[in-house]
Amino acid sequence: MPIDFSHLSPQERLDLIGELWESLDEGDVPVSEGVRAELDRRNADFQEGRVKAVSWTELRGVLRPGRA
Repeated sequence: MPIDFSHLSPQERLDLIGELWESLDEGDVPVSEGVRAELDRRNADFQEGRVKAVSWTELRGVLRPGRA
């Protein structure tokens, strides 16, 4: 039987999602071979200098100019 969360406010539901997510151990979340291969490829690109990382502040400034 599904649990009814409609009595919770949107913020309370978001908080619950966060708490549930944080309660998972790394090994609890399966990663498919395809996703693992893509993560490995992206990490190799970064490690070999083909791409560079940007901070959240930089990215937010690009995505939301004037609101960073």
